[in-house]
Amino acid sequence: MSKFNLLLLSSIYFILSISNAYAYLDPGTGSIILQAIIGFIAASIATISVYWEKFKLIILKIFRKKNKEKNIKND
Repeated sequence: MSKFNLLLLSSIYFILSISNAYAYLDPGTGSIILQAIIGFIAASIATISVYWEKFKLIILKIFRKKNKEKNIKND
């Protein structure tokens, strides 16, 4: 039996043999999870907005060059 087959079989066994944890989540845990989700969304929006501005600047530079070339050819 190859190492890959052994790893695959042991992974399948591990996934299928999971038992219940009987864990307790206090009310503070829910608020921490909510804060993490809101923080992730805010960070994602900030990151997207920064890169969107950089993308717009690159596109504007490309079109400005094309407009300058057209103006030079027309003159």
